[in-house]
Amino acid sequence: MKRRTFCTATTLVAAGLASGGVLAQARAPQAGTDFTQLNKLAPVDAPAGKIEVLEFFWYNCSHCNAFEPLLAAWAQKLPSDVAFKRVPVAFQDSYLSQQRLFYALEAMGLVGQLHSRVFATIHVDRQNLVSEQAITAWIGKQGVDKALFASHFNSFTTLSKARRANQLMTAYQVEGVPALGVAGRFYTDGAMTKTMDRVLQVADFLVAEVRAGR
Repeated sequence: MKRRTFCTATTLVAAGLASGGVLAQARAPQAGTDFTQLNKLAPVDAPAGKIEVLEFFWYNCSHCNAFEPLLAAWAQKLPSDVAFKRVPVAFQDSYLSQQRLFYALEAMGLVGQLHSRVFATIHVDRQNLVSEQAITAWIGKQGVDKALFASHFNSFTTLSKARRANQLMTAYQVEGVPALGVAGRFYTDGAMTKTMDRVLQVADFLVAEVRAGR
């Protein structure tokens, strides 16, 4: 399936173009415009009483790289009843190694330390982190035990999480990244909202809707 690109949304954020963005932010989010409600509920892994918010991303995506600082700041301020989780996508087989990279970092407790550094290595340093060999070499340069990393990279748990990520991507009908899924019920992305700031505002709105039982 051909995936949408979010160049318009990212360009608006980067350039600070205000006219459309101000108008968009002045109105309440609208179903079918700013977000969609899924016809079939997506799986939810969050504990009972928690509202799950998922970010679908790809390390090689320049728009995901631009969104990451905004998202990270937003995620740090989420209320206690919101469970936030990142979900690496694999629209094609060449993405699989980076899926496994993320889940290996997660298993080793290194997402906080190295997640943003992966983006910087790819988009600032212009290094190719697609193959397992390139990823493992890079990991070694970060002071991480390569053998331990490899054990997680190739583990059954990592492969299972990657399969789960693909199931979630399909369930939310993700067509491009970055994108957010909320509570197994709602989906929004930059192509819909026109700015990534607006995506986060829509996510806040949807969380409030779920919290209120609507």
